Amino acid sequence: MGDSTQMNLETAKSALQDILEALDEPENAQKLTEAKTNAGNDMLKMMQYVFPMVVQIEMEVIKKYGFSDNRDGIIQFTQHVVTMDERRSSAIAETSQTNQSPLFAASDVSI
Repeated sequence: MGDSTQMNLETAKSALQDILEALDEPENAQKLTEAKTNAGNDMLKMMQYVFPMVVQIEMEVIKKYGFSDNRDGIIQFTQHVVTMDERRSSAIAETSQTNQSPLFAASDVSI
């Protein structure tokens, strides 16, 4: 996906929804729960174990939308979502916030 004109509001919303669904798939949800349990309240362990799992799941989804399934693809996808968010699209902002919650639920981690 070369330029931001290819990602419109509906595409961004759909991609974020697909990421949420992938995170909620039983196998992924179980792995994430185990990793979060093992990390406990240790933010460093969350970043070492949970964050990479979430990113891997996201990479699998975003390649369906034309992004590469690597670091550059994640960065590019995130930039597109941030651009949509900056345009004050409440649907994108809300779904984007929901995507962040499995990783950093306020009650799960203390810094």
